[in-house]
Amino acid sequence: MRPIEKHVRRFGKQKRHAVIKKVLRAKAIGSQHELVESLRAEGIDATQATLSRDLAEMGALRVSRPEGAVYELEPVNAQAAPLLGELGENILWLAENEALVVLRTRPGMASALALAIDNARLPECLGTLAGDDTIFATHSRGASTRRLAQQIRALFGREIP
Repeated sequence: MRPIEKHVRRFGKQKRHAVIKKVLRAKAIGSQHELVESLRAEGIDATQATLSRDLAEMGALRVSRPEGAVYELEPVNAQAAPLLGELGENILWLAENEALVVLRTRPGMASALALAIDNARLPECLGTLAGDDTIFATHSRGASTRRLAQQIRALFGREIP
């Protein structure tokens, strides 16, 4: 591959990422098909497979909202820390074994807490599963549940029994 072609491809990807950010911030996009169409309207032709890789690289998450599932780019940031501390008050206890970290919450709060954990994009956390008052969090490959439990405690800024 000649160097000039490599540079052009990188620029194309950067431009595509910039337009994806613009589109996702401008309107609610619930599917990759919708995103393909929106990008086409902006003059960018991309396949669903390319957009799937782009979304993963950009850290986009598909988040459930009252109006339906949408793609979002914004992770939890430092400004959200006081809110996370307040939300963390709903955690009653936390325990871990070799496979899972289990959190018991006040009734009805598990989904909100699990969403906060997912949105924090902790590298140690592969994902969460929430019921009404219980959350199961599993560690990513190479991480331990003990480390994941420490990260969850730190995320909510308090010692959880």
